[in-house]
Amino acid sequence: MLTVDSVAGCIVSIAGLVVVIVATLAAQRVPAVVVAAPVAGLLILLGLTDLDAAADEVMTMAPTIGFLAAMLVVADVCAREGVFTWVGTVLAGWSRASPYRLLRIVFVAAAVTTAILSLDTTIVLLTPVAVATARHIGARVTPIAFSSAHLANTASTLLPVSNLTNLLAFSATGFGFLGFTGVMLAPWIAAILVEYLIFRWYFAGALGSPTPGDPAPRPPDAQPRPDAPRPTLLLVGLALLLVAFVVAEPFGVPLAAVAGVGAVLFTLPELLRSPMATLRSTVTAVNIPFLGFVATLGVVILPVRDGPLGDWIGGLIPSSSTLLGILAVAVLAAVLANLVNNLPATLLLIPLVAHDPGLVMAMLLGVNIGPNLAYFGSLANLLWREIMHRDVAAPTSREYLRLGALTVPATLGVAVLALWASLQLT
Repeated sequence: MLTVDSVAGCIVSIAGLVVVIVATLAAQRVPAVVVAAPVAGLLILLGLTDLDAAADEVMTMAPTIGFLAAMLVVADVCAREGVFTWVGTVLAGWSRASPYRLLRIVFVAAAVTTAILSLDTTIVLLTPVAVATARHIGARVTPIAFSSAHLANTASTLLPVSNLTNLLAFSATGFGFLGFTGVMLAPWIAAILVEYLIFRWYFAGALGSPTPGDPAPRPPDAQPRPDAPRPTLLLVGLALLLVAFVVAEPFGVPLAAVAGVGAVLFTLPELLRSPMATLRSTVTAVNIPFLGFVATLGVVILPVRDGPLGDWIGGLIPSSSTLLGILAVAVLAAVLANLVNNLPATLLLIPLVAHDPGLVMAMLLGVNIGPNLAYFGSLANLLWREIMHRDVAAPTSREYLRLGALTVPATLGVAVLALWASLQLT
């Protein structure tokens, strides 16, 4: 029987994680759980982790997974009820056919969408709308498309609900919903402002060279329409759901329960109108294979975290959240996110930084902002590349890396400084 402390056990544990990551990134048509679940089972059979530890890990992640499922449903309802079609109309109108104004507006729209509905919503629903709007006003697509990709990562630091990484680490921060948001507000604003300034400089030529006559974008329903009605009821519902997260948390009501009630209320009108069609859409939106992948990934990471590699990484973690300590953890998290993807990096690092809430927040800055460096950094990046391939030619890895090399050090640096300042005030 192998052990996590043995050389062979360490090699097998790391190999299992690598197989899951590579298969996940390479197999676009096969659900990731199809690879992750057998690997998790094999690690248990080999004795590198035990069934009780695996069950405990899954149970610990269950509220997070439940919350994610509910918010996927909420985002799906918003998409089907025209929220993002209306957003496209607003983007086109407010831009006044100016690429510079459109870039500013997309930055704001992407930041707000990411913060409230998560980065995946920004990638899947806002990106096609933003690209369509750019073509609609005759602007270059690349700066606008890149802004939605980068803001999906950078702007996912604000709320506990903005990113799956935040949800996974939320309890380890020791903060409540408002406390988490209050600490992350300054880093969020600072990173977005610096990112915007870099975009304005880097894409100055593209923003100043409109390209009228671009072909109509796909999908057709993403095309801005001047007659798109404002979905007032759903917008109010989103605002109330956000308020409910804040109000319920001090009373000990789980975020997953609040999100579940919100998902039911959001789907209820459609469910009454067309029960079967709504049920099918809801089941599809929940994305059970992805939820299963998240759960099994938590099991796959266990022997890596408990083995020599986890011990070595743990030795790099500072003991307290000094400015240098925060910077070290943020950089380490960013590096790991780009080496093994940010979701495994988060699961690996949470127990290692849990002794200091400031270090947990620094870790989140690294795993959220760091993926802007390379496609491999997050699943959201890969999803964005796939969407761009369907609509326009996706930027090459070299192009993505070139922009990331400019934005990530600067945005992560100012975010770390802002986080340190916020922690001094708490």
